[in-house]
Amino acid sequence: MMMFTSKGRLRALMLAVAVVLLVPLGSGPARAIEVATVESPGGLTAWLVPDSANPMVTIEFSFEGGAALDPEGKAGLAYMASGLMDEGAGDMDSRAFQRRLAASAIELNFDASRDTFGGTLKTLTENLDEALGLLKVALTAPRFDPEAVERIRGQVLAGLRYDENDPQDIASRAWFRAAFPDHPYGRAVEGTAESVAAVTVDDLKAFARAHLTRDRLTIGVAGDVTPEVLGPMLDATFGDLPATSDLPAVPDAKVHADGSTQVIPQDVPQSVALFGQAGIARSDPDWYAAYVVNYILGGGGFSSRLMEEVREARGLAYSVYSYLVPYDHAAVWMGGVGTNNARVAESLDLIREEWARMASEGPTETELADAKTYLTGAWPLRFSSTGAIVRILVAMQKEGLPISYLDDRNDYIEAVTMADAQRVAARLMDANALTTVVVGQPEGLATSN
Repeated sequence: MMMFTSKGRLRALMLAVAVVLLVPLGSGPARAIEVATVESPGGLTAWLVPDSANPMVTIEFSFEGGAALDPEGKAGLAYMASGLMDEGAGDMDSRAFQRRLAASAIELNFDASRDTFGGTLKTLTENLDEALGLLKVALTAPRFDPEAVERIRGQVLAGLRYDENDPQDIASRAWFRAAFPDHPYGRAVEGTAESVAAVTVDDLKAFARAHLTRDRLTIGVAGDVTPEVLGPMLDATFGDLPATSDLPAVPDAKVHADGSTQVIPQDVPQSVALFGQAGIARSDPDWYAAYVVNYILGGGGFSSRLMEEVREARGLAYSVYSYLVPYDHAAVWMGGVGTNNARVAESLDLIREEWARMASEGPTETELADAKTYLTGAWPLRFSSTGAIVRILVAMQKEGLPISYLDDRNDYIEAVTMADAQRVAARLMDANALTTVVVGQPEGLATSN
């Protein structure tokens, strides 16, 4: 069951997941992981990592097309649907469905992002048939009972009210509106109070019919199940979904980044700033070099250049960071900083200086070597659970990466040369394009709405 608390925290979690899935993080094969391609009798495909060490199975399923396909005036539809898919299905109302899950210790969660709608199922092997039966009915016969719809709507609206005063959420919404003024990416995944209030039961039913189709489905499985057993289970679980969907394609977008700074006044002692420019697609041959450069710039925590220059050397901010987000239809290179109001302008000036310095000079030899050492050495940590494994399996399929990527990916990191890093930094990074939103009472920055 999805819990609607702070949207800012949910967004941070989603972003963290996206970064884990989409960036190269390791060196050589992390461990001996065997991936099997399972073809069901009915033609469904799943990637499976069999693991009988524990009697558990985890399944990740993802449907292409998320909140970016919400109808005009109904932003938040996919997000709201994600909270309702386990709130009653088939002949079970919400309480009955949740009791069935709890009785067999089955975890079933749904989520929505800008580009996808999906979820995760985790169960003991002995309850796999029961778990998949509940997943099937949730996907094929969600009820959207009025009581459940209004309860979840109330939770979403409460979260929206809470985040009206959340500086991080305010900054994020404003930045995406500025970066994508004429594209669905400019809308918040969670919608607005007005758009959420406009969502009807019929909208939710139409969403499920249109989005949950086999041609949009990607599946990753890990745990105590064999390919022979899994194949027929795929058909039993997903085979009754419609074969295709007539949803429109989401258009590609251009990031509008003009170097402007927008200040949104809020009576807080510390300001939050979010900045960004156009990024790089995951399919771009320069992706690996760009990721290494970003790690050095602001993705490496306390080892990053921004952290060293902004926090450690000058004490201007508690946190400062950058990250790459390759959405399906646009890519952004973003970052953030939080600092007291008197030091916002100085912090942003220094960030732009470091952005420009990286573009003109690239990293040092030591920075490049250290980044590659960390990124290759960290890969084994990403396989610490079946949940982490299935997320990687789904992401690889969505990105068109072969199974051999698990063995080969660190070679791509090691292959990044100083010339590559310098070229890619010069190609992509433009300090003059960094578009910034500041929420707070920053001194020395003009206020705009």
